[in-house]
Amino acid sequence: MRVEQRGHVVQFYSVTNSIEDEPLDKTKPFDISFEVVRDAFARVKANQGAPGVDGETIELFEENLEKNLYRIWNRMSSGTYFPPPVRCVEIPKNDGKGGVRRLGVPTVSDRVAQMVVKSYLEPEVEQLFHPDSYGYRPNKSPLDAVASARKRCWKYNWVVDLDIHAFFDSLDHDLVLEMVKKHTSCRWILLHIERWLKAPISMRDGSLQQRNCGSPQGSVISPLLSNIFMHHVFDKWMFEQFRTVPFERYADDAIAHFKTEKQARYVCESIAKRLAQFKLELHPDKTRIVYCKDDDRRSSYEHEKFDFLGYEFRPRLSKNRYGKHFVNFTPAVSPKSKRQMSIEMRSWGVHLRSDKSIQDLARMFNATVQGWINYYGRFYKSELYPLLRQLNHDLEIWARKKYKSLRAHGGRATKWLARIARCEPELFAHWRFGVRPDGWTTGAG
Repeated sequence: MRVEQRGHVVQFYSVTNSIEDEPLDKTKPFDISFEVVRDAFARVKANQGAPGVDGETIELFEENLEKNLYRIWNRMSSGTYFPPPVRCVEIPKNDGKGGVRRLGVPTVSDRVAQMVVKSYLEPEVEQLFHPDSYGYRPNKSPLDAVASARKRCWKYNWVVDLDIHAFFDSLDHDLVLEMVKKHTSCRWILLHIERWLKAPISMRDGSLQQRNCGSPQGSVISPLLSNIFMHHVFDKWMFEQFRTVPFERYADDAIAHFKTEKQARYVCESIAKRLAQFKLELHPDKTRIVYCKDDDRRSSYEHEKFDFLGYEFRPRLSKNRYGKHFVNFTPAVSPKSKRQMSIEMRSWGVHLRSDKSIQDLARMFNATVQGWINYYGRFYKSELYPLLRQLNHDLEIWARKKYKSLRAHGGRATKWLARIARCEPELFAHWRFGVRPDGWTTGAG
């Protein structure tokens, strides 16, 4: 593919579409397995994803699969692979301030090439990573980090909620490469990583924005590079300098646990100095020291709650196995997460879909709702109930619009929906979860 820029418009031209046009050099300077390239595509396909700047979808790429894979292998093996610009996509930030987060969407070919490098590099570094680094790692999940934080908040009185300001946008390219070189001397891996770091961003108006720092979120290789970087800058350093301080880190989102406020303040200041050495800084407004208040810790403090991976940790009324209520510092779905899910639910326009059957509605929305339940229903699931009751309310409005016999009184629609739920309790994901139109729900906690 050839890229030409005319003014602010970037045009892409297909230079070749056949293997015959590729140089058939059998003495490649870099030894890359073609089977690894093939496996890389399978992983990219499984992850799906939007097209990049060339507009090519995974389905279009697959129409000439062998030719496209050969081209990637040939150019990477010969060192002539250069990534195209990364398409910029802006999504609203979940901060209530109208901000946007910029994601970079590589082309399908570029995602495959990045997956090739990841396949070679990840096994070399994965075994060295800290056990409390959870982000984008095999056999680790955000819920594992939340579960660990939950237990430690019961044991430790204080938390430092760390927020690195504009982490992915601030990564210094030379420092990233320096960290990667600690784990590989493979020239082709370093060569391609450097090219990906420097690949320009294609903006919505077609203009190209050059980059001298940062690694765009949305690429295949960026999470691994960020983990390598933070392993040396934060994880390994914390273990060496403050071995008794436990922490959980997911990419640039981290919390650390302390017995005393004094210790929390000292380590927080030390972390800020450490990050500054690598051209990073803690967000002055979002980084805070939090008191984990509960029945046994009744003092007051300025901050008594924090958000972590979509959960809000704060004092909550809980019930022990003997039925006694007590105040427990524990996580539940955060207000920000509920607001975001509510916005998405409203966008479905359930009440406007009178052309659909109730079975159609279940098929349309169950996967999304089940995903919410799987993630946010793990801890203190009763906080999720009001949101799911709203879906039942939307279904009642839908029923009144669809069936004339249910329009006169809202109660009829409720009874009708409750009867459906009793006959088909597995129909909707939130019914299976226990939030049914007859008002029955499972216990809190």
